[in-house]
Amino acid sequence: MSHPNTELIARFYTAFQQRDAETMAACYADDVVFSDPAFGELRGEEARDMWRMLVARAQDFSLTFDSIEADEANGRAHWVARYTFSQTDRTVVNRIDARFVFREGRIVEHRDTFDLWRWARQALGVKGVLLGWTPFVQRAIRAQARKGLDLYRRRQRRA
Repeated sequence: MSHPNTELIARFYTAFQQRDAETMAACYADDVVFSDPAFGELRGEEARDMWRMLVARAQDFSLTFDSIEADEANGRAHWVARYTFSQTDRTVVNRIDARFVFREGRIVEHRDTFDLWRWARQALGVKGVLLGWTPFVQRAIRAQARKGLDLYRRRQRRA
């Protein structure tokens, strides 16, 4: 029998496959800390809203996941997202390693790692190939991601 936290990770990614952001959000503790190379560090509702935004905007989206391992305190998984990056209409295949920390049956820390330059080459084309490795362009990618999330959150509060 698998560990309950293994099942929690599987539930999170199965919900992502189904574009069910509310089930994903329910897997997180109230004070969750999320981080990845594009958004940086997000906390609590900000992290849940990131998933809501990504699910709502997903175009030509598919996701696979595997290599789930978890115990009482920690877990990990590998996942691959395939989608069309809306700003450039380019296809992205992003390979991501995730690390988790659990508390009381929920995810309290979620850290995704991936090669931001590889992502930039796919999403941005020539600009990403030539400049995606530079700190300047990587900061710009992070700033644009955060700007998009902030705009999404403002619009959701008004709705």
